[in-house]
Amino acid sequence: GPDGPVEIKAPMPGLVVDVEVTEGDEVAVGQGIAVIESMKMENEIRAETAGVAEKVLIQGGQTVDKGQSLVRIVPPE
Repeated sequence: GPDGPVEIKAPMPGLVVDVEVTEGDEVAVGQGIAVIESMKMENEIRAETAGVAEKVLIQGGQTVDKGQSLVRIVPPE
């Protein structure tokens, strides 16, 4: 796995419908991180790596751009 923090980024622009993790949560590979609505479709964004959600950079109701960082995950200690 990665040695340092991994930032989960928005794959498309849209509206954050739901944030499924909070700072300090343990995250597993494939776990839902957030739901973004884009072009009237809801897309669940999933973790690409396991670790701890160090920083949640979004909140529900916020619009995001493609490539914008959503959550920073650090490897487990």
